[in-house]
Amino acid sequence: MPKIIHYRERCIGCNSCVEHASDYWKISNADGKSCLLGAEKKKDCFVRSISTVEIAANKRAAQDCPVHIIHVVED
Repeated sequence: MPKIIHYRERCIGCNSCVEHASDYWKISNADGKSCLLGAEKKKDCFVRSISTVEIAANKRAAQDCPVHIIHVVED
């Protein structure tokens, strides 16, 4: 199953992920960083499984992230 890996600590809060895939991303009011909705914390990152239909929008979010902290992995 494909998944998104998000290294939130390095986020700069640019909002590009939200612009591409607002069903999966939001900016936190507390610290201004992006949050991967429905994700589970694993060591130093957040991980969320997605369906193949959800890959395209999240790949665009990953490609446009200026600090390259979003990765879409297709198993």
